[in-house]
Amino acid sequence: MKRRSLLKNLTLTAGGLLSLPAWASGWSAESIGHTAILPVSDENLLAEIVETFIPETDTPGAKSLKVHQFILRMVNDCYGEPAQESLKQGLAATEQLAKQTYQKSFMECDASQRKQILLTLKDSPDSGTKRFAEMAKNLTIRGYMNSQYVMVNILEYNMAPGFFYGCVPVKT
Repeated sequence: MKRRSLLKNLTLTAGGLLSLPAWASGWSAESIGHTAILPVSDENLLAEIVETFIPETDTPGAKSLKVHQFILRMVNDCYGEPAQESLKQGLAATEQLAKQTYQKSFMECDASQRKQILLTLKDSPDSGTKRFAEMAKNLTIRGYMNSQYVMVNILEYNMAPGFFYGCVPVKT
């Protein structure tokens, strides 16, 4: 009886080790695909929000690395229905606050106005709005830091850090 459970566990372990390179490497926009849980206007708004969190400097920003697609994929695949509704309501609240405060849409605001809107959302007494702001910020950071560009070019991630040189003589 123990032999069967041992074989089963060994098979699962071997399968896990074989699939390791597929999920351990950085994601890219092509590998993530497109998730259509929001209208295009809301997706563009989310792209501008992630660009406000991590703007483009001498390195690509969150928008150019398509972190908003990462957020959509995470919310769609890993989070439940309440998080999806929170995302939709948070985007609507962001747009409403921008029009209320600056009499223009979030996308027309400059960088300091966008930052102030997001800080206002984070400090909002409404728990849903506050939850949206935290979720957007956390997923933006996670998506950016785990993107293929950052993993390869900034963190210099190497899947197999050591190399085997078989032609080197061993001293005994």
